[in-house]
Amino acid sequence: MSISTAAPRLSFLDRSRTREGHDPGEALRDTVRLAQEVERLGYHRFWVSEHHSVPGVAGSAPTVLAAAVAGATSTLRVGTGGVMLPNHLPFVVAEQFGVLASLFPGRIDMGLGRSVGFTDGVRRALGRGKEAADDFGALLAELLGWLDGTRSDHPGVHAYPAEGAAVPAFVLAVNEGASIAAAAGLPLVVGDLRGRERLLRTVETYRDGFRPSARAARPYVIVSGTVAVARTEEAAHRLLVPEAWAMARARTTGAFPPLRPAGRIEPAAMSPKERRLYEEGLAGHLYGTPDRVADELGRVIGETGADEVLVTTSTYDREALRESLRLLAGAVGQAPVGAGPDR
Repeated sequence: MSISTAAPRLSFLDRSRTREGHDPGEALRDTVRLAQEVERLGYHRFWVSEHHSVPGVAGSAPTVLAAAVAGATSTLRVGTGGVMLPNHLPFVVAEQFGVLASLFPGRIDMGLGRSVGFTDGVRRALGRGKEAADDFGALLAELLGWLDGTRSDHPGVHAYPAEGAAVPAFVLAVNEGASIAAAAGLPLVVGDLRGRERLLRTVETYRDGFRPSARAARPYVIVSGTVAVARTEEAAHRLLVPEAWAMARARTTGAFPPLRPAGRIEPAAMSPKERRLYEEGLAGHLYGTPDRVADELGRVIGETGADEVLVTTSTYDREALRESLRLLAGAVGQAPVGAGPDR
């Protein structure tokens, strides 16, 4: 079974995960190659993420990586999922996206999050404190002002070449962030497939508070989460093993490691705490054969009324990842529906 051709758009988020025995440069080149595959399969967007001081993630500069991805593709929309705005000066973020939009007109998305560095040390290196996340609404307004050319508190200063550039903005958020997205009249990206009740509350909060803007005339919801597809249930489940193990290790040792092959993880000894976290990390994701995943995604879309699905999959086996994306594209179908915020 496949989702009907009236299904929402399908997009992909890549976190540039490193693999044991491979250097960060290879992870970044894998991201670019994966974007080319995603484009061939007809996905709508390809987004990259921002992480700092994480050994298992090579993507620390999303606008730089987005430029490489956009340069290696031709029709795919490319963006960030996201730039963590509290980590940066809005003026500089505006300039960066202005350059991207000038180089690749009509193809750049600006996904924005409200997280700050994960540890005290990272926050000190970034020059930010935990409280910076509380300023997200003001930082977002400042950034949009630089893009729109409406800043009046810095006479004679302009964020060239961003001013007036058509760069769609998206807010990655739950809870309070959803209200900020609604008040600003921006599309919402909510990554909470494992917490269905919270997901539904977040979407309801966003839609109830949405104020139409020049950037979005109506609410636009993108639901995001981990999805793994293979020809058997067992093979799809094994795709989740490397990331679940890495998350469990991070929460027990404080270090987020590169991905290992599933075959080395499954027979390995784990402490009771690590085993519990590992099992939790495997639970709740969407995985299985194409028919099963299409059915599950159909239920999520029906419950949320989502306009778009942004999937992510982190696993050691790159060929299995590409096969997952191919099977998912075939199961879901790639006919875009309606006019999104990027027209």
